Amino acid sequence: MIVWINGAFGAGKSSTARELVDLIPHSTLYDPEATGDAVRRLLPAKRLAEVEDYQDLPIWRRLVVDTAAALHAEVGGVLVVPMTLLRQEYRDEIFGGLAARRIEVRHIVLTPEETILRQRIDTREEYGDPEVDARVRKWCHAHVDPYRAALGWLAADAYAVDNSSLTAAGTARTVADAIRTGLAAPCGIVQTPEPTGETVAAGVLLFDEQDRFLLVDPTYKPGWEFPGGVVEPGEPPARAGMREVAEEVGLALDAVPRLLLVDWERPEPPKYGGLRLLFDGGTLRAADTERLSLPGAELRDWRFVTEEEAADLLPPVRYQRLRWALRARERGTVLNLEAGVPAG
Repeated sequence: MIVWINGAFGAGKSSTARELVDLIPHSTLYDPEATGDAVRRLLPAKRLAEVEDYQDLPIWRRLVVDTAAALHAEVGGVLVVPMTLLRQEYRDEIFGGLAARRIEVRHIVLTPEETILRQRIDTREEYGDPEVDARVRKWCHAHVDPYRAALGWLAADAYAVDNSSLTAAGTARTVADAIRTGLAAPCGIVQTPEPTGETVAAGVLLFDEQDRFLLVDPTYKPGWEFPGGVVEPGEPPARAGMREVAEEVGLALDAVPRLLLVDWERPEPPKYGGLRLLFDGGTLRAADTERLSLPGAELRDWRFVTEEEAADLLPPVRYQRLRWALRARERGTVLNLEAGVPAG
């Protein structure tokens, strides 16, 4: 299990985490700041200069997952992780990666009152260098507003602990009690095992009466997606798409969807790639769209969008796949793609 302590910079995450490892048996502290330090030493200065925060580097998010999983496998028990995550897509990516490794996450957010938070920031001295401490305090103050903006999704995702009047030890006891009693429950995030080789995945395009198509927002990875998922061993791909539609949005399709395209996704370590199939699930009646729901924990939202709107929601590789699927639908044909480009 991982206890992830989130909150604004200066909220008391690190001090709480140090106290918490003394309260939870067989627990180990893992601070992703150490991974950030390693990334700064590993990457060339030119690449580092392209971002303001190392969390914006995909390598950092990947290494946090890999390091946490490796440390968890090495020492077992509980990892206590103090780390601010204010961008929901980064939370999705990291927690989804941990879930894929079958590691349970309890998400805690510390929520001191803003006046208390800013007072704590103003008295923060941890580097022994006045100039460095001043820069750190400035950084923390600058990130109070992004923290406030993130409170909407944090409140729905994490167990909140108001530590305005609590010491670090008192906060740690509150967190430990919440974990022990189950108040801080495991994150409801899909646990899709990491693939060990190339996979076959089936997606289904479902259209409304305005000819827009359905996209869903997974909780376990960044970016929107088509309803669908990995084809299980021995399962027909079209039937896999139908199964995923039923599981994800609660809709049982009446007919087997028609194949629109087959795309070969090249392996890009640590991803294995494989075949990606998109099917035409047809046009939903108004009564069908009213029955759409999110019965599981793996999706946060759904919406019908146009091709133009999808450009801002889908990652580039999936958007290219979508564009060609729509062209195939218009022409009544099936397209064969390689890495998003028609082959032959």
